[in-house]
Amino acid sequence: MNGISVRSRFTSLLVLSLLPLAASPADENDSVTVTYTKSFPGSAPAYVEILLGKNGAGVYKEDPKDEDPLHFQLTAKEWEQILDLTQKLDRFTRPVESGLKVANMGMKTFRYEGAGGPHEVKFNYSEDPNARDLNDVFEKIVDTERALIDLETAVRFDKLGAQNAILRIEILRDQKRLISQQQFLPMLDRVAKNESFLHMARDRAAGLAEDIRKLQ
Repeated sequence: MNGISVRSRFTSLLVLSLLPLAASPADENDSVTVTYTKSFPGSAPAYVEILLGKNGAGVYKEDPKDEDPLHFQLTAKEWEQILDLTQKLDRFTRPVESGLKVANMGMKTFRYEGAGGPHEVKFNYSEDPNARDLNDVFEKIVDTERALIDLETAVRFDKLGAQNAILRIEILRDQKRLISQQQFLPMLDRVAKNESFLHMARDRAAGLAEDIRKLQ
């Protein structure tokens, strides 16, 4: 009797050991991508696409055919916030459009790809607080990437304009609208160390770079 019981227990353990382990939430998140697109002809930019993948690796485009998009890296906290809002919105399996008669604010799309996906939802205006929060996070990314584009343009083609570009970055930071601030460091360091830029711009770049490094 004991021999049968031991053998049965051993067989059960062997079978369990051969079963695939259930994926942890962290494993599932590794395969998740969240995409945001906004089409708003007549605005600047008229189109944006933001693709976020494993560990918050991001791609930013202002043209669907862009073959050289901007790449950036979200912090763990920023990526977790987006995943949390995505879950609260049921991975975009339900409508978020308010249905109210409001002005055109641009057609926006949230898209989820991962376990149980893909799903996407389109809207012009939403009263869902989670949809509005997630949209605001993506708009912060838009503000950030456009500020980076402006800084890179000034550094390469308009050295006198570098100070204004840096000032705009500082304003976004003070308004808490900067995402993935570390991506500014290469350009800020370039300005700070290059005597061809105005002294005030160099000082401002050095100070902002120091503040960003303190956050890291």
